[in-house]
Order: sequence, then structure tokens, then C-alpha cells
Amino acid sequence: MTVDVINNEQASRYEYTVDGHTAFANYRREGKVLTILYVEAPPELRGTGAAGHLMEEIVADARRQNLDIVPVCGYAAAWLRKHKEPASQ
Repeated sequence: MTVDVINNEQASRYEYTVDGHTAFANYRREGKVLTILYVEAPPELRGTGAAGHLMEEIVADARRQNLDIVPVCGYAAAWLRKHKEPASQ
């Protein structure tokens, strides 16, 4: 069963739940800026790619909404640097 990442706007966090365990990214949204404050995966999901999948979906959602992402969290910043797309020609 595929479980999608959800944007829990009331809690200001994206959530990805696998087998009852939830990886999440707390954020703050101001206008067209999405600030990723903290990304966490519980021990049961570490090393499974759950946090990376969460980040992929956050980036996709930000693109759909034409948002700029500002990573405060070290994991989010490193993930974005590693997955930076080449500039359009």
C-alpha cells in the first residue's frame, strides 16, 4: 500500500507515515516562502529513505504552489544541496 505525504496545515508540518511510524517536517509559511524548520524520522524509519521521500514530496508541493524553500534544518539543507537540479538552459 502506498501512503502519500500529507500537508497537515493545522500543525504546520508535512507527514509521511509508514507502518504506524511518522516522519515529519515542521515548517513555517509566509507568503511565497516555505521555511523548513525541522525534519525528523523516528528510529524505526531511519535508513529506509522515508525522510528523503518526505523531502521529495515537499519540494514537489512547493513547486506546484510556486514557493521558495528556505531550509533551517541541517538535514533539509543538505538534502536540497544534494538534489539541486541543473539550471535551465
